[in-house]
Amino acid sequence: MRVRGSGIYPAVAVSSFRRYATYRAATFAGVVANTVFGFILSYTFIALWDLRPQLGGYDRSQALTFVWVGQALLACVSLMGSGVGDELQERVRRGDVVIDLYRPADFQLWWFASDLGRASFHLLGRGVVPMLLGALAFDLALPSDPLRWAFFLFAVFVAVLVSFSIRFLVGLSAFWLMDAAGVSAVYTLTSMFFSGMLMPLTVFPGDFADIAQWLPWAATLQVPADVLLGRYAGAGLTGMLALSAAWGVALFLVARAVQAAATRRVVVQGG
Repeated sequence: MRVRGSGIYPAVAVSSFRRYATYRAATFAGVVANTVFGFILSYTFIALWDLRPQLGGYDRSQALTFVWVGQALLACVSLMGSGVGDELQERVRRGDVVIDLYRPADFQLWWFASDLGRASFHLLGRGVVPMLLGALAFDLALPSDPLRWAFFLFAVFVAVLVSFSIRFLVGLSAFWLMDAAGVSAVYTLTSMFFSGMLMPLTVFPGDFADIAQWLPWAATLQVPADVLLGRYAGAGLTGMLALSAAWGVALFLVARAVQAAATRRVVVQGG
């Protein structure tokens, strides 16, 4: 049955979810990698927090929770790159992007729906198991309040939106550069450093910590983790989620403008 109208985007998301679900060996390897890296970071954090019990404003249990939230979201929000950015670059390089542009669907929304399917699978397929194993091995500060979990899931959705928009911009750069591997490398390093993946942003010194938390990368990990930990409440929670959402919408619109410029200079290699 052919999908028409706005129903095409949920169908694309479901198809993307199923596509990633077929790679069972890769998913298992990802779960193992996330879990092993989670244990390495956990014991590193334990050593740090034994020396500085309230480092960054977290107690040891909260710091360990931060570690495992990071491992749960690592693939979901593509903190290490990959996904739409790499795929779009390759399709531009081969000229296959012309086919994408001829689809009876919005180019950006198509890719966003596909990325939502990918992110949903990785959250369930590569996020839940490491989090459960981390909770079994360590004393994590996981909440029992379902409302806090709901806010966390909303923060994760916003994280995917922000991450997608940045990666989409990285992919669009291939319209000008043809080989955007350097841009991808810069994205990966920046994302790892400013998302909180390596260390909570509150650990950074002085004003640098405040600046880092205002940047869009904070929305991809630091904010969801802090929401789950209950570090925001009331107006503070609303304000932080609004800031993250504002970054997501702004970057999505910027990417849309860049897309309009990029599609005016489509280059098809090889004919």
